[in-house]
Order: sequence, then structure tokens, then C-alpha cells
Amino acid sequence: MKTGARLGLYGLALVVAFGGAFGIAATMVPVGAVAAWEKGSEMKGHEEGHDSASTASAPAAADALKGLALGVDGYVLSPVAAPATVGESGKLSFQIQDASGAPVTEYTTAHDRDLHLIVARSDGSRFRHVHPVLDESTGTWSTRWVWAEAGSYRVFADFTTAGADAAPLTLTRTVHVAGQFAPVAPQPTQVDQVDGFTVTVDGEMVAGSSSELTIAVTRDGEPVTTLEPYLGAFGHLVALREGDLAFLHVHAEGDDPEAGETAGPEIVFAAEAPTAGRYLLYLDFQVDGEVHTAEFVLDAAHSDRVTEAESGSHSEGH
Repeated sequence: MKTGARLGLYGLALVVAFGGAFGIAATMVPVGAVAAWEKGSEMKGHEEGHDSASTASAPAAADALKGLALGVDGYVLSPVAAPATVGESGKLSFQIQDASGAPVTEYTTAHDRDLHLIVARSDGSRFRHVHPVLDESTGTWSTRWVWAEAGSYRVFADFTTAGADAAPLTLTRTVHVAGQFAPVAPQPTQVDQVDGFTVTVDGEMVAGSSSELTIAVTRDGEPVTTLEPYLGAFGHLVALREGDLAFLHVHAEGDDPEAGETAGPEIVFAAEAPTAGRYLLYLDFQVDGEVHTAEFVLDAAHSDRVTEAESGSHSEGH
């Protein structure tokens, strides 16, 4: 067993709170408003202009970020079928379609799966990462589903195309679940308690640069050194930027785990924040065959402010 080994992670990521649409707690979802938001958010990735100051200052072009559109490079995420109300048992299903409208049935396996499904409410709550099953005869992906709370949810299909020109893609749609709900306003936190584990993240995110974050897992005050491989790595990270639904770029650190290998208590990865702002982080880790999810909220600072602060501290030192 390797203790203190660095974990390899892979990133998908990002779902965001839709500002004012959830500014009033315990209200019904207005049909007209959510329909307009769905149309606007799903077309955002195709817009030529961007009127957000933070987007304009991003180091990467908006169309280079993932999670902004339902269609990319000729591939389209079909409308998503799912239960309409809270507590109703059913299936969540969809297709990935090619430029001709035909369902796609061949994929390249990435992180032990042909497709990863990420679902989160637009305020960042009710995060889920699951792996639906493909019916190759129809090209339909499906999984059993029950909504725990009402609201507007973003559904992300993350997959890699097949063939010589295989490329990783992330497509997204919106699903509305009727009913009353109390929106959540994410507040910065670097510690989470989940299933008896205490999980902490150390490090600062800076816009426009790669930042190293170290996550430590303990239980009953003792370091956990039995983290098991999950999806081809020792952990899985999803990062959600509050504001535009774009995926954060995450680089795994450390070697891929070998069969039977364990690690911990530290998990290390590098994250690239395209803009300053608030980010929601979700870490899946596995111990004793069971997957747990820890959640954090970090604010990425403007790079110029960090530089000024560092210059100030150096000046004081002289």
C-alpha cells in the first residue's frame, strides 16, 4: 500500500447558479421564465458576442470552454426524457446524435466508461455523477431516476467520439422539475464532512493560471491511506463555475493507479480557472468499495491582485 501517494484525478465539470432565477426562496418555477432561460443558456455557446466582463477577460475563448452548448462538432445531445415531478420514479434517457440526426452507438472509452453523466441543479446543489447504460439497438442511454427536489437542472453528457479523429466532448441540456424549492447560495468552504470522513482542500485558485490544490481525507482524526482507484484514477473531480456553466480545466497529477494499489491521505491536482469568480468543486473518492462525494466552494482571485499582494509583501520584507 502506498501512503501519501498523489492521486490522479480527471476533470469534467461545470454547472452554475442562474442568478436571479433562483433569488426568491420557496417559489414556483415560472414556466415562461425557465423556458426563456433554457433557450438562452443552450444557445450561449453559439453566440458570437459576450457581454459579460468576466467572460471578455478570460484567457481562453468562450467557445473553447466545455459545457456551453447542446451541440458541438456535429454531435448533438437530444432532448432529455425524465420524471416530471419530485419523488416520481422513472428513467432519465437521451441520445447522442450525429450531424445527420442518427443516434451514435460507438464511443471511445475514457476513465473506464464510454459516457459520464453529470447532473446538478442550477444553484449547484443536488450534484450527481452516474453512468447510464447504452441500448445499442436504439442508441439511447438510460438510467433509473428520481428527483429529490424541484428546480431547473443541467444535464451534461461527457464522452469521447470513436474513430481516428476521436475527441472528448461535453454536451448539455436543461431539465425542469416542477414544484416549490428553496435555492441554495453557495458560500466559500474548504472543509466537508461526508459519511464519517473529513475532507479538506488546501490551496488558492488564481484566474488565468494553473493552481495546485491538495485535498486531504481523514476519518476520526486519522489520515485515510486506503483510497481506492475510481474510474481509472484515485479520485474524480468535477468543478462548476458559478456564472456561465463552463467546465473548469483540471489536470491530473500523479501516475495512474495499478491493480490493488491504494493511496492517501492526500489528493493533488492542478486546476486552471479561466476567470476570477466562485467555483463549486465535487470530489468523488472510494474507500472499501463505496464512493463518497465531498463538496467545496472556492473563490478564484484576479491574477493582477495576487501579483500586487505578493509585491506588497516583498516590499515590506525589505
